[in-house]
Amino acid sequence: MKRAMTGNEVMAEAMRQIRPDVVAAYPITPATEVVQIFAGFVADGVVDTEFIPAESEHSAMSACIGASAAGARAMTSTSSQGLALMWEMLYITSGLRLPIVLAEVNRALSSPINIHCDHSDTMGARDSGWLQIYSENAQEAYDNMIQAIRIAEACRIPVMVTQDGFIISHGMEVVEILEDTEVADFIGEYKPAYSVLDIDHPKTVGAIDFTDYYFEHKMQTIQAMRDAGKYITEVAEDFKKRFQRSYSFFEEYKLADAEIAIVALGSVCGTAKVVVDELRKEGIKAGLLKLRVFRPFPSHLLAQAILGCLAIAVLDRADGLSGAGGPLFVEVKSALYDHLHRETIFPITPGVFDEAEMIPSPPIVKNYVYGLGGRDMRKEHLREVFLELKEAMKGDRGESVRYIGVRG
Repeated sequence: MKRAMTGNEVMAEAMRQIRPDVVAAYPITPATEVVQIFAGFVADGVVDTEFIPAESEHSAMSACIGASAAGARAMTSTSSQGLALMWEMLYITSGLRLPIVLAEVNRALSSPINIHCDHSDTMGARDSGWLQIYSENAQEAYDNMIQAIRIAEACRIPVMVTQDGFIISHGMEVVEILEDTEVADFIGEYKPAYSVLDIDHPKTVGAIDFTDYYFEHKMQTIQAMRDAGKYITEVAEDFKKRFQRSYSFFEEYKLADAEIAIVALGSVCGTAKVVVDELRKEGIKAGLLKLRVFRPFPSHLLAQAILGCLAIAVLDRADGLSGAGGPLFVEVKSALYDHLHRETIFPITPGVFDEAEMIPSPPIVKNYVYGLGGRDMRKEHLREVFLELKEAMKGDRGESVRYIGVRG
């Protein structure tokens, strides 16, 4: 059925259809509505969920960890400072291999205090062992939530599904909502790997682990993250088969023959598609790679997709504060280097090697940090990015990292 809903409403609706056993949360703008709406479902008896209004986001994730370790299907939602306050517990969740799903609404981190969108919160948590799935719009936020619970439970890795604060979370869109029975059939019955309440099969959870076995136990999480890609693919294929909506690690928009392209996450991709269409009408071969899954990072697939471009702009809605560009930029450059090294530098047939043919010039890669604290990334800004890529192809590369839309 089609309904006009906000991003927060669709995340809450997805949670209602998933029917988790436990939801623990603490309110924070702009994610408050997600759990507020869901709490209404609980109060009205629509879902039989134990709702825990915790005293902080740290406590909310702690409650979810306890519930999940006891064998419950557990979910929560947060944003910005709330995610930062969960920091310690994010690592514990992934280390214990608990399939908790978090509805995350992207918002800038203080200081200064700001309640609007950028990706500094989730980028700060990118190495915490959680899968990260980004949404361009409310439809994707809804579909990603439903896929996330099945992915998490298949690979026993927690998942955060993100949407851009206010831009998507509070924006009204027409969304295709599935029937409750369809969602229930798709996600299936939860069968936990273990329960600390199972006294016949006792488990040690959260034990101390020094130099003797810490590395080996951490490798289990590392390997699970490496293996997560196959579950993401399997779930997406089943989702497409059932509901005719297609998802993968990323979306290629007019990328096949593109000379210049943007790589980006989140809501800016909708605007970028409009600009790509306009430039195509002007005879400029522009394209877009919209990254959906940031963790695990699909480095080899991404490199293959964009390697044919002559110049690439990586858009970051967060700065790495490293002096070397944003976090997505660093990942993309690393992926390209690794792919070129393995696939191109070494000859296919030993002893038969034409250097001019076997080592093509790598694409120009530039970084544009944009939209910090919710500042708009407008069509004219994106057009400027594409045109600068055209100039870079002619030899005028300019700065490798630019902060676009900042007043001088």
